[in-house]
Amino acid sequence: MRHSILSAALAAWLGAGPVAVAAGEDPYLWLEDVEGPRALDQVRQWNAATAAILEKAPDFETYRTRGAALLNDQARIASPDAVQNDRVANFWQDADHVRGLWRVAGLDGFIAGKPEWRTLIDLDALAKREGKNWVWKGALCLRPAYERCLIALSEGGKDAHLWREFDTVSGQFVPQGFETPVAKNNVSWLDRDTLLIRSDYGPGTLTQAGYGRQVRRWKRGTPLSEAPAVFEGEPTDVSVWSMTDIEEGNTYPLIQRDLSSWTSQFHHLAPDGKRVRSPLPDHAEVEGVLDGRVIARLFGPWKQGGKTYKEGSLVAYAIAPLLEGKTPGIETVYQPSAREAVEEVGLGKQVLYVKLLDNVAGKLVTVTRSAQGRWTPKPVPLAPRSVIQLISVGGPSDTAFVSVEGLTAPESLFAITPGAQPVQVAALPARFDASQMEVSQRFAKSKDGTRVPYFLVRPKGVKGPVPTLMHAYGGFRVATHPTYLSKNPLRLGPLAQFWVEEGNAFVLANIRGGGEFGPKWHEGALKAHRQRAYDDFHAIAEDLLQAGIAKKGALGISGRSNGGLLVGVAYTQRPELYSAVLMGVPLADMKRYSHLLAGASWMGEYGDPDKPEEWAFLSKYSPYQNLKKGAPYPKVMFYTSTKDDRVHPAHARKMAARMAEFGYPFYYYENIDGGHAGSANHNEEAYRAALMLVYLNRELRGIGAPAAP
Repeated sequence: MRHSILSAALAAWLGAGPVAVAAGEDPYLWLEDVEGPRALDQVRQWNAATAAILEKAPDFETYRTRGAALLNDQARIASPDAVQNDRVANFWQDADHVRGLWRVAGLDGFIAGKPEWRTLIDLDALAKREGKNWVWKGALCLRPAYERCLIALSEGGKDAHLWREFDTVSGQFVPQGFETPVAKNNVSWLDRDTLLIRSDYGPGTLTQAGYGRQVRRWKRGTPLSEAPAVFEGEPTDVSVWSMTDIEEGNTYPLIQRDLSSWTSQFHHLAPDGKRVRSPLPDHAEVEGVLDGRVIARLFGPWKQGGKTYKEGSLVAYAIAPLLEGKTPGIETVYQPSAREAVEEVGLGKQVLYVKLLDNVAGKLVTVTRSAQGRWTPKPVPLAPRSVIQLISVGGPSDTAFVSVEGLTAPESLFAITPGAQPVQVAALPARFDASQMEVSQRFAKSKDGTRVPYFLVRPKGVKGPVPTLMHAYGGFRVATHPTYLSKNPLRLGPLAQFWVEEGNAFVLANIRGGGEFGPKWHEGALKAHRQRAYDDFHAIAEDLLQAGIAKKGALGISGRSNGGLLVGVAYTQRPELYSAVLMGVPLADMKRYSHLLAGASWMGEYGDPDKPEEWAFLSKYSPYQNLKKGAPYPKVMFYTSTKDDRVHPAHARKMAARMAEFGYPFYYYENIDGGHAGSANHNEEAYRAALMLVYLNRELRGIGAPAAP
């Protein structure tokens, strides 16, 4: 075995021992009691034991303070979360505003690089005044005036939140205005005095996944409990949603009924209150409304009106004929090539912005419609082989804001106006010396012969293998982007930058299950085919070792959420490959995942463990059930959040408890706040990144680790 007597003693110190239970019963069900005294006491013991070791490392405080400075740096780009006529809105956090500011500035001044910000909500002041740990969850403003907005606030970062009505003219919350209960709400404006709202209306009104299944029409000044339902789904559905597009005096409300993770029905609400079923197939996804036409993305082929529309394409139909009882014509808006995948769509008044992935590199096109119904794409000239993110679209001239960056290229923000060249609005200063690093894209051959891409960044001119950290996600159509190392959205904080600066390699793996190459790339790892994603991951690890990139015995892996499941599978299947594991806010117990919090909503991705035929394939990789004694497991670092009401913290807790039972050492950090993000602010994120860096140094570089006896 890899672990010494000293390590075995550490494992006993870090974890709870086995519990006497009936044969076949899970001995750690008590850890599913999120805030139960016994469970929280165990969490505190694990947290304290981990902090006692990792916080004492000489570099810990340097990592933490430097990370916080980077994350809170005022020089960050203030990206426009929304374009609201002649202004932009932005949510901003820094060292002086830990919870954040919601603010607005004039559109022209912002594009010119001279924004004059007006603060609308100081979240720190609000939290202090109300005695709440408020975390910002977004704003929804009523078009076309953008004077009244609904503000989403969560206590501690949970998915469950409330909406409160805010007046941007007075800069105050509206007295006796709309305020929802705390729940996993969905709201949309019908008009100034009417909302469509999905919420928790009491017993019998939630789906098995824990989301509301009723959409109600709520009039100002009336009790929500008396609001009439306009739509009700079934208990077996995942959820129902409302969305409303308002264009030049026309309001287009739409109800989305999610039948499973990846299938939905759509219903238009006519002005007289009648529901009219959309002709879209169940695999489609609505992007919004442009000039009275629904824009939708297809995730499978669609036969309609004697034609077949290809999977991955964008299509459109006019709403007015449908509401009149006619069959609307279907138009192809954009058909991606074999190498392309549509990833983001932004809708203006007359222009559609489509962000594509081309062999995992980003590119942007505008698409406009002629009077004859022909949709014409036009590429937007931006840096090739970059990560492009479509941030917001709007305003009188259909302005789009787009960020452009790379692993070693800091982010730049561009304003795009149809018919004009992109204008650089702001650029992030370099956070490190990119001339000392090199970036490449490589491919590994998976078990079934599939070529799987990955990005590699390491010190320039490095000779021989070095300690390497590989990060991946591989699920839910989500592509993994090679974004700038110091600000990457992988929730690793500045970890990747510091890691490479110190002479190591960082890898981003684009395994199946994600959205890098369109629907087929995702579908290739669904349900019974999930092992393909794990085979892709193992293949990249082997390629790194065989190519002499990763140092043998010093290859670490990282993943969050579905990626946390991924790395849990990786080390239980191939422990000899991996020497450190950052397993974040993970799924792990795939036997019970569908009974924990929002887990039932993911059965379309993984399968139903209560069906014997589906548990048959889930059981082969579920990390919790596949842990065994006597295996050469690495010393894992688990991290999660008590207030994660999406992926239950019991997944990480039970993995840790089972590891302790079997005598394996591990590290554990459970932040009380933060929700599924795992941290509620930049300071908490910097603290966690410092813990993880010290852990990687100990396990992959031998820095700060105790000498073997």
